Amino acid sequence: METKRIVIEDREHADDSQLKEAARILRSGGLVAFPTETVYGLGANALNEEAARKIYAAKGRPSDNPLIAHISDFSELDQLVREIPKAGKILMEAYWPGPLTLIFPKSSKVPYGTTGGLDTVAVRMPSDPTARKLIALSGVPVAAPSANTSGRPSPTTADHVWEDMNGKIDMIVDGGPVGIGVESTIVDVTEEIPVLLRPGAVTLEMLRELLGEVKIDPAILGPLKDGLRPKAPGMKYRHYAPKADLTLVELSDETRLQLHNLDSRLYKETVKAMKEAGCSKDLTPEEFCLAYHVKIMGEEALAQGKSTGIICTDETRNQYNHGLIRSMGLRSKEETLAHNLYGVLREFDDLNVDCIFSESFSEDSLGQAIMNRLSKAAGYKILKV
Repeated sequence: METKRIVIEDREHADDSQLKEAARILRSGGLVAFPTETVYGLGANALNEEAARKIYAAKGRPSDNPLIAHISDFSELDQLVREIPKAGKILMEAYWPGPLTLIFPKSSKVPYGTTGGLDTVAVRMPSDPTARKLIALSGVPVAAPSANTSGRPSPTTADHVWEDMNGKIDMIVDGGPVGIGVESTIVDVTEEIPVLLRPGAVTLEMLRELLGEVKIDPAILGPLKDGLRPKAPGMKYRHYAPKADLTLVELSDETRLQLHNLDSRLYKETVKAMKEAGCSKDLTPEEFCLAYHVKIMGEEALAQGKSTGIICTDETRNQYNHGLIRSMGLRSKEETLAHNLYGVLREFDDLNVDCIFSESFSEDSLGQAIMNRLSKAAGYKILKV
């Protein structure tokens, strides 16, 4: 199969004529990758079971991993869902269109091939103008998981999609880099108390502010138990992973406590070391200590002859002088970390490193999504120091 690529110069004002062929492909059961505000999606007609099978085949994705159906308007929801619970209505009103996916009871029109065999369906209305225009022109809800080989870091540029999907799909709509950089938040509203299944730009704090109580699915914190069927994408299988062995380095609770105790020996030694190193005043003792341990691990791997990658932030970048060092952005601006996460992981793939050591991040707000993706990318290989 020859994959066609079209370029949209202005995603805010994409012309119908530019997207007409892509819409026709989707309507007729083909595969089209396109940009959203989160990551690039691999689209197919969500009501066509054969088209859904093509998505699974192109990605090499397990068939029990549900797909998300994307719509362009609230009126399109009726054909997908059997009912809309109260929590769903509240969240739709607040965050649609946007980076939020909701789990509803599915209608009889939605094939089990789209839902991974479940009686629920995941639905999202993206805010990206090109994505919504394409869905509207196609005239069908569009199932669209991330447009990458299953398990690899998600694509945030059309070049990432081309690398994984060229020759496997009909078309790529190239709209340039995406905005957010991590997949949508997923919330199950079919239960009495809504459940967060995957963190994203709509944070747990934002959800609880609107709904009150919101439960967190255990799959966010660790691997899904064997034999359980995933209710949403990204829950069961290893995801977002680079080719290299990735270790996520985290400070232990005891270390954090000592670094917050101004009288502790560790705090005093750390502050002294920071002064001797001439650290920026913006760098905290926690960040310095974390970077120190990541640096030591990287140097040990290099001494063993391994090509080594280091994932850090702009604040800690100057603490490293060995290995292939890549900053994800500013720790003080979590949106930069999310935006650059998958690009950094893919860059290390291109560099063919043997191992990667990454700093950990706060699990508040958007940091929860960043840590969720990194933990899964590392196969939950987290070293507490």
